[in-house]
Amino acid sequence: MVDDGVIDRIWPDPASALDDEALLAQTAFPAADTWLRVNFVASADGAATREGRSGTLGDAADRRMFELLRREADVVLVGAGTLRDEGYGGFRLDDASAAWRMDAGMPAHPVLATVSRRLALDPASELFTDAPVRPIVYTTASAPADRREALGAVADVVLVGEKSVDFALMRSDLASRGLRRIHSEGGPSLFGALLAAGAVDALHLTLAPAVDSGDAGRIARGPFTPASARLSSVLRAGDELLLHYLL
Repeated sequence: MVDDGVIDRIWPDPASALDDEALLAQTAFPAADTWLRVNFVASADGAATREGRSGTLGDAADRRMFELLRREADVVLVGAGTLRDEGYGGFRLDDASAAWRMDAGMPAHPVLATVSRRLALDPASELFTDAPVRPIVYTTASAPADRREALGAVADVVLVGEKSVDFALMRSDLASRGLRRIHSEGGPSLFGALLAAGAVDALHLTLAPAVDSGDAGRIARGPFTPASARLSSVLRAGDELLLHYLL
């Protein structure tokens, strides 16, 4: 496995050593009312994590694509469990991405949004106190009222359902805020729920050249009707594949 971040396009239209602008053009959001895509990494045998975290599976190319996929998004959607497990702090893009966005007339950083029914989030964490843009927390009317009030001081807390999250309402609320390009970084429970709701338009999947075995889960978890996917592009970095599917 080559860990230098160089990415080639295998299909369609093969090309070598794509620069950032070529990769951004390859992965651009379509001109749709709203578009929700998800980004995951998995081992060749389907493990979504290594030692409990997804970030340990990818290499330099995966990290490069991870940052570029965030760059054009209006909002980055992450499940509450993944925020905790992956150690998200105040959500900021790297300097190059922030500069690119401002040159394009966009805010320096996308909005961070999360989904949580129990609201087991700490209002005093850096996730909120160090956020450059006020986060959005989507939850339900049955969520604990005291937690809703506490989080309401540091984030926009939005009710989208009574006992379970209505993802159509969530997408509609994001669109009403002008946040139409939705980029999700998981985790598996959120991805499974989005699939069950028919709310996912595309999947970006890095296939790491490793066989992990163990008890790691898959990239999607929960009951949903299996859905077919159409391959849109194949990128390669050494022995690693970066796949783009339309759902």
